[in-house]
Amino acid sequence: MNKSLIKINKWLYPVSWIYGVGVWLRNQLFEWGYHQERSFDLPVICIGNITVGGTGKTPHTEYLIRLLQPNYQVAVLSRGYKRKTKGFILADEYSTVQEIGDEPFQMKMKFPKIHMAVDADRCNGIEQLCRNQVVPETDMILLDDAFQHRYVKAGLNILLIDYNRMITEDKLLPAGRLREHESAKYRAQIVIITKCPKNMTPMEYRVINNQLELHAFQQLYFTTFDYGKLRPLFNGGREYPIKSIHPSVHILLIAGIASPEPLMEELAQTKNTIHSLFFSDHHDFSMRDMETIEQKFQQLPEGKRMIITTEKDAVRMMAHPHLPDSVKPYIYVLPIEVTFLQGQQHMFNQNILDYVRKNSRNSRFSEE
Repeated sequence: MNKSLIKINKWLYPVSWIYGVGVWLRNQLFEWGYHQERSFDLPVICIGNITVGGTGKTPHTEYLIRLLQPNYQVAVLSRGYKRKTKGFILADEYSTVQEIGDEPFQMKMKFPKIHMAVDADRCNGIEQLCRNQVVPETDMILLDDAFQHRYVKAGLNILLIDYNRMITEDKLLPAGRLREHESAKYRAQIVIITKCPKNMTPMEYRVINNQLELHAFQQLYFTTFDYGKLRPLFNGGREYPIKSIHPSVHILLIAGIASPEPLMEELAQTKNTIHSLFFSDHHDFSMRDMETIEQKFQQLPEGKRMIITTEKDAVRMMAHPHLPDSVKPYIYVLPIEVTFLQGQQHMFNQNILDYVRKNSRNSRFSEE
């Protein structure tokens, strides 16, 4: 793992201690029964983390959608981070990024048949999704980024941990990036180490396994990201792999994500000159940002230039009223998908399918 990415602000330890006491007390109130956790009579899978920043929640949620959608009516419930609305909203074909947030919008675009909903109050959101008059035939629910929302007692908790920022090496906010103490990992039935290098050695697997000290009932998996073919953001057109880009082409990389390092490493494998323009996670592009993008792009050699961006950034850019027409034909989206290492995919899939089948309110499931 890359320990250089784990930066600890030791001078903030006293503040982290106070924060830690508050988090501990909140969790204990649930353990003591002063705060009530609610269970629901359909399968609820929570995908989350205990760190601030990207661990790959959306790609892993999309993996579960692909796995479950052929046999179930899947609903996804997110808080809709940085949306301009409040309360429960069920997305439809007319929903906008501003109404539901960038990641929910991305998932609804890619999987139009799912029930995509947003609500900061997850209990209320689940209640709405369970009402047939509001959302008919919801078979199971995926909770996106709800590991700390303890008012919901999910039937299955999946905890994601970034390989490059192991929780055992991190500290509580604000000195580090932990939302809660690493012992919170024991609330998860499944732990996934994400963003792993594809060439991990058997020794590295053992070291991480020993380092985490998980209980016997917990399952540990390792995943990496595979990058798909570039596709034009506008006007359709052919898709092609990154490796087919001519070496003379200059690439302007635009990314407003928490951890752009894996993306940079992927593009670094090409022989192209990379010019990066990074923004904060879930960045709300302004008119000035659009002007900056156009200026940066126009500085690149004419006829030998292109823009590459992430799926999450693409959904915020495509409907932006100030995105210059001059750059639209040159913008390409680079999708990512989750791949399991060590041949763990079948075991993971089967465990998810078994849980949903055993806890489903219907019997439409058929074994693959």
